[in-house]
Amino acid sequence: MEAFPIIHTNFWDAIIAVPLVVLLTQLGKMLFKIPKPYVPGLANLLGLIISVFFAHRNNLWAGIFMGFFYGNAAAGLFSSLKTQILAFRETGEGGNKIDLYLS
Repeated sequence: MEAFPIIHTNFWDAIIAVPLVVLLTQLGKMLFKIPKPYVPGLANLLGLIISVFFAHRNNLWAGIFMGFFYGNAAAGLFSSLKTQILAFRETGEGGNKIDLYLS
């Protein structure tokens, strides 16, 4: 029985790969008019391609695992930033409407 692969998360994963997946996903949305329900799948596909063919090309299982990590991290990052920006815009300078989101 084969042991689990050793996967090292490094600078590449956090600073380059995930933002690259976000960028490529946004470009794909603009160029190909992809419907919203398919965008996380596109992010996972791009994450898998980057991970298997570039970041972890010597270890298939590590590439698959980290590819899903890249895709899901990119989708979560985009969703989080979008929610924060929308909440900030709604608060304006007068009131604090963020309490509605926290309750």
